[in-house]
Amino acid sequence: MNNHGEENDSHLSEVPSEPLEWNFSQVFGERAAGEDVQEVDIISAIEFDKTGEHLATGDRGGRVVLFERTDTKDHGYRRDLERMDYSMSRQPEFRYKTEFQSHEPEFDYLKSLEIEEKINKIRWCQTANSALFLLSTNDKTIKFWKVQEKKVKKICDMNVDPSKSVGNSCVAGTSNLTSQKQYLANGGCSERSYDHLNKEFPFPREGIPSLRLPTVASHETGLVASCRRIYAHAHDYHINSISTNSDGETFISADDLRINLWNLDISNQSFNIVDVKPTNMEDLTEVITSAEFHPTHCNTLAYSSSKGSIRLIDLRQSALCDTHTKLFEVQEAAGSKSFFTEIIASVSDIKFGRDGRHILSRDYMTLKLWDINMDSGPVATFQVHEHLRPKLCDLYENDSIFDKFECCLSGDGMRIATGSYSNLFRIFGCTTGSTEATTLEASKNPMRQVQTPSRPSRSLGSLTRGARRGSYDLLLCIYYTTGIERLG
Repeated sequence: MNNHGEENDSHLSEVPSEPLEWNFSQVFGERAAGEDVQEVDIISAIEFDKTGEHLATGDRGGRVVLFERTDTKDHGYRRDLERMDYSMSRQPEFRYKTEFQSHEPEFDYLKSLEIEEKINKIRWCQTANSALFLLSTNDKTIKFWKVQEKKVKKICDMNVDPSKSVGNSCVAGTSNLTSQKQYLANGGCSERSYDHLNKEFPFPREGIPSLRLPTVASHETGLVASCRRIYAHAHDYHINSISTNSDGETFISADDLRINLWNLDISNQSFNIVDVKPTNMEDLTEVITSAEFHPTHCNTLAYSSSKGSIRLIDLRQSALCDTHTKLFEVQEAAGSKSFFTEIIASVSDIKFGRDGRHILSRDYMTLKLWDINMDSGPVATFQVHEHLRPKLCDLYENDSIFDKFECCLSGDGMRIATGSYSNLFRIFGCTTGSTEATTLEASKNPMRQVQTPSRPSRSLGSLTRGARRGSYDLLLCIYYTTGIERLG
């Protein structure tokens, strides 16, 4: 589901959406029969730009691969086609554009910690002069990339025929000959003077016709990715979120305990705007799990926590936003709480809707849609894999209960999507009166009937868990979680 489209008025939420017909479109990086998939080639991050014309993917090997849409090239951008109610007869089609190595494995000698090159998040920035800009991050370092077309220069009309000169043989020959000469101080030579050289090789007044100046010609045009900024050494814990601001000048980065505000042009300093680290770490009760800027209000952002709450903060209130303007959370009845209530309530991802009025959140079992003007509770709750609720004890024993899932909204705000186990992803209609709920498999036959798995497979990421089953150990499990289930 592409994360692009026009801004919509609030009245769209009152119109029930017609169920979509889903068809297989394209596979990126399809492997040959019998070919083993290398771990470094597994996709770990994916992001569409706001127009839907470009797609960026990051993998566990630290590479970023860009794709561009080709089926609208002859008719203009998709946004213009939607204004004209143009009927799209072809499936969306993307082609490879370029790729570059974004991150390399590092080692923190102060903490004796290996920093892997895996790309955790990718975010597109505002474009300028037909160049593409994006942010990519691993666990510790954020990089700002510029991708643009450049003409590769080639020098032509050389005086020396390259085919007749091999390596440095001319230079070596000259060195051997001159090594026999007796040199004087200050570089003088006792054998011959420069005047003698001029008399022996007189230059004609009309010049030498065969001697010409080399010319520079444009050989070909290619895409070049250049790293413009590196934002490092600002997070003690693993970065879980980055989000660009609507002002086009700033962005935020979040780890488990802090959120920092950056200027894109300044890489050597950032401002800490949220800090939930207690004076005594034994008093730690929750951690930050996700953070995102409002799509249109540059002073507003939201972040979620492992306790299942979402806080809306206003940067205009104070430099350190230790208080929130609104708090969104579900109040569980006292009798309905269980051992797993707090674990499955942890919010793993949040996304603002394109209109900026709604926030979509994902916890282990459900998707919740919130109206920022109503903090009494979610306006809608969607069950993702309710059949797993009776098996929470088994999920806890094999660590699956700590898996993280992402979520997204369609550009028109009428549908939401999230991932599940066994290559399945779910799409729900979120307009009033909509009963749309589709389960698809991330394969060439997305409508194939799949049996509901009784026990999920393990995610690719590794999890660190405490030995005891106390509440503090449970918090540490969420605190150091690095596994991410890929969104279909």
